[in-house]
Formats: sequence, structure tokens, C-alpha cells
Amino acid sequence: MIDNFKDKVAVITGGATGIGFALAKGLGMLGAKIIIGEPRSENLHSAVTRLTDLNIEASSFVMDVSSLESVEAFADFAWEQHGAVDLLFNNAGISMKRGSVTKSSMEDVRRVFDVNFFGVWHGCSVFGRRMIEQGTPAAIYNTASENALFTAVPKTSAYVASKHAVLGFTESFRDEMPNFIQVGTIIPGFVQSDLIDPSIVELAMDADKFAAIVIEQVKAGAHFVVSHAFNVEHINHRHAELIAAYEAYAPRYDGDKEFDVPTLIAQFSKGRG
Repeated sequence: MIDNFKDKVAVITGGATGIGFALAKGLGMLGAKIIIGEPRSENLHSAVTRLTDLNIEASSFVMDVSSLESVEAFADFAWEQHGAVDLLFNNAGISMKRGSVTKSSMEDVRRVFDVNFFGVWHGCSVFGRRMIEQGTPAAIYNTASENALFTAVPKTSAYVASKHAVLGFTESFRDEMPNFIQVGTIIPGFVQSDLIDPSIVELAMDADKFAAIVIEQVKAGAHFVVSHAFNVEHINHRHAELIAAYEAYAPRYDGDKEFDVPTLIAQFSKGRG
């Protein structure tokens, strides 16, 4: 577990604006060395200047998380700069114009998944492999959304599905990683970012406030990094519907582990061992 960020190297995708920049600033103020990446060079330049003005050691790299080759190059840059990476935040994300599934552009839908899901996959694959080889305590956190737990915004099916995918992927990835690498999911609620309509952005939680909430939970080694308290009401509603369905149509019975996949895999693995 990483509970002290002094001189730790933190890599953040989508780190020039919004939540990513707030994390860069918050971690940097605690002594971390910051590397941010995204496709817009002007945003990166501005972000590094602002971080440097705060006496934060920061550098940037123009990259696109949807490209595996670009993520590999980003990792090369990070290790060349500091010789190690201690924290990775797969934070880059995009949305698309709201609309029904039947009328959505498949090009737009695939672009959302390329960034929001495969961007996370690329980061975990590339940096995860190098962190294992590095062999020192490290952390990887993937940014999902409250939309990974319920549908907060109607008619955004591609975005909602991509964030559900990030949550499921991160849980599976966490099981694969060695104990010295902590893995978790950041679950923002309504937070100020480029994804929010400018006309309502002031209603959202301040990004710096949210980053402080995130950093404390990362320091504690949390698996689920949460914030907006009312979200538990939506989560409970979904779970209540699921539990009611099971109670009505698939109630528990003696020996009901007979078809439980984790139980069967454990038994099979034990038999082969």
C-alpha cells in the first residue's frame, strides 16, 4: 500500500483538465512527481505550467489511450524520466451526444469504448506488466463513474455501458495482480470536468474537493473510491430489485452451490493441484 506520496511517480491519463488535473495538483502538493498524458498538446503545456508554478515537478507526453502503441510510448517516457512508476491513474474519458440506442452513431459508440474502456485496458496491460517487473509497491486506479453502478444520465447508453465495463474489468484485474500492487476503481459522481455541459458545470462538485477525497482513499488502499453520498440510494434500489428477483425465481436451497462457478473452479483447481 502506498500511504506516502513524497517523491512517488504518479502517471495520469487525461491529466491536463478536470479530475485528472485536480489529481495531479493534489498529489503534486503532497510531493509526488507528476507525468500527465493526453492528445491535446496545448492543454498539456498549460497544465504543466500551472503545476510548475505551484513548485510541483511535472512533465507531459502527447498520447492517445485508445492506441496501444501510444500507451507503450507513454510508459517508455515515464520510465525514461524517473526510472520507475509508483502510481497510475487511468483517468482519460469521453462522452458523446445524448440520444437513443436506435439512433446513435456506431462510430461514436465505438470511440467511447475505445477511450473509456480499451484506454483503461491498455494502461493496465502496459503499466501493470512493467510494475510487476519493477517489483516495488505500486497502485493502479481506474476512473469509472456513478454510471458504473446505476444509470445516472438517461440516453447515454454507450457511456453507461463503458463505465460498467471499467468496473467489471477492474475487479477482475485486481484479482490477477500481485499483492504489492493495489488496484481500485474511482467512482465519481457529479464532478466539474470537460464532460459536463458548461451551463450546469457550476452545480457539480469542485474537482479539487473531489481529488482530495480520492487521494485519502488511495492512501488507505481502498478498492472502491467513492464520494457522492446520495448515490447509495440508487445502488440500494438496484440491489433491492435484484434480491427480489432471486427470492421470487431463484431462492436459496440446500446444496445450491452445485452450479456456483467460483466454487467449481476452486474444486477443479484443488483437484489438479
